[in-house]
Amino acid sequence: MLLQVFHIMFFYFVGECISHFIHGFIPGSVIGMVLLFLALAFKVVKPCHVNKISKLLTDNMGLFFLPAGVGLMTSIGVISHYWAVILISCVVSTILVIATVALVQQKFEKRKK
Repeated sequence: MLLQVFHIMFFYFVGECISHFIHGFIPGSVIGMVLLFLALAFKVVKPCHVNKISKLLTDNMGLFFLPAGVGLMTSIGVISHYWAVILISCVVSTILVIATVALVQQKFEKRKK
């Protein structure tokens, strides 16, 4: 299990280093996640090297939303001031995501036939 944590933390650390060099334009955690995905896709890292820790992290994913929720509660003044803009952007982005997924699904269904 410790070796699996090392694999995850290694890619996180590399992502943070790359993010530092590009002045934080892309968060290091995102870069690390993409690097880990590429390493898994090109079979540099085998899935068995990260499966137990990844299952543990996804099973307890709710814990990772606590800081974001607390951050929202401390920003209630800003949220109450811009509630209409936030609501409109949430509705529009949700509609765009649903439409995009529907179009992609239709294309895959046509290819399947």
